[in-house]
Amino acid sequence: MRTTLTIDDDLAGILQRKARELDKPFKEVVNKALRKGLAESLTETKREIMVRPHDFGASRAGLDLDRLNQLVDELEVEDYLRKAAKDDSARH
Repeated sequence: MRTTLTIDDDLAGILQRKARELDKPFKEVVNKALRKGLAESLTETKREIMVRPHDFGASRAGLDLDRLNQLVDELEVEDYLRKAAKDDSARH
């Protein structure tokens, strides 16, 4: 596949020198470097993520911890309405 790729000047210089050293076409050196880099990134060991639950204890009256997303949505709406009212008052 033919494509246009913008390579940083320092990296292009390294690739060009490597192509000359190996007496290989620039395209071949770039493709080999990309393949090697992608293969390494796929084989990197993945860190195990440990999720530790936390008991928040008794919640405040009227606050349902299972509905925090709804609370966030309501606060965002209030903030939006406050800013819109402020913008309206500034225009008039």
